[in-house]
Amino acid sequence: MASSIGATSQALRVAASALLPALVYGAYKGNAWGSLEPFFTGPGRTSRIVALVVILVNWKSFPLTWTFRVWSAMISHFAFRSYNTHTPDKLFHPVITTSHVTLLEVDYNVHKSNSTYFADLDVGRTHLVCHLLARGSRAVANNATTKLVLDPADPSRPAKGRFNIMLGAVECSFKKELLPYQKFEMWTRILSWDRKWLYVVTHFVEKGAVQPRSWDSGNFGPTRKSEGQPEDWEKKVHATAVSKYVFKIGRLTVHPAIIIEASGLLPARPGGWISAEDGAALPVVHANGNAETNGDTALNGNGTHANEVAWDWKKTEEIRRKGYEFAAQFAALDELQTRFDGGEDGALGQFGIF
Repeated sequence: MASSIGATSQALRVAASALLPALVYGAYKGNAWGSLEPFFTGPGRTSRIVALVVILVNWKSFPLTWTFRVWSAMISHFAFRSYNTHTPDKLFHPVITTSHVTLLEVDYNVHKSNSTYFADLDVGRTHLVCHLLARGSRAVANNATTKLVLDPADPSRPAKGRFNIMLGAVECSFKKELLPYQKFEMWTRILSWDRKWLYVVTHFVEKGAVQPRSWDSGNFGPTRKSEGQPEDWEKKVHATAVSKYVFKIGRLTVHPAIIIEASGLLPARPGGWISAEDGAALPVVHANGNAETNGDTALNGNGTHANEVAWDWKKTEEIRRKGYEFAAQFAALDELQTRFDGGEDGALGQFGIF
């Protein structure tokens, strides 16, 4: 996803500040309306206008639109928004991204095709990572200067190579259909991480059905005022997906905690977040799927510890461990590739669509 983020974001800021005035001036000097007037008033205008409307209401499904949506998400955060200064207690908070179902996304069951969920997931994850981990990504992209990641072959030197964020896998569970032109929200947040992967969970939620208790920065709309235990939000969820990202400098894998900590989102922890070689920085997941918490205090329903006020590393670690109960089962699916036998006992046939 991201490479040379520091230099790219600076270039985008300079280009954006110069591009808008140039476009406005060019439209004025070029008499833009005079060029468009025949389109709306000339012969055959009805068919052209109808075609334009079809394109506008289904724009997200047309060629290159996915590229525009993903890149505009990156540009909006790197070029037009200040890098976040969120505190560690906001690490697991979601980013909300709105979208809708276009006619071209509908399958023969007259609802959003399962395959199209993955294109929307790309956009939601991009907003989360580019907003929440922008500072850490920029720091690691400039690793020659920051020296956050050292070369394993020579720890006296910073690791060299191009910084990239790559998608490793996605799993999506479908619960309720989304109908043509129905609006929805993607609530995307960090689920957990281990030594290699950052796990991200996304819920496809009925638009406007759920409001956050508050906004961490700015005002993005109404908030939920009700007190007490959370409602049964499961009925508002249409689908849930888990994705995993890996951070790379060249061919070297970067521990996710380095990116998260450089983004100012990890509280101080004795021994650090990545130094423990005995597995202390990773959850111990038992065969029944339960994660051992090493005696950490229990979380309340609102995600805080009983009898504790300040946010410390134990709170972050316990939430990460709870998320890893699900992430570990997702990670275990990687072993399925070892079950491929090349049709040792035969194959049913080979078919094509043409």
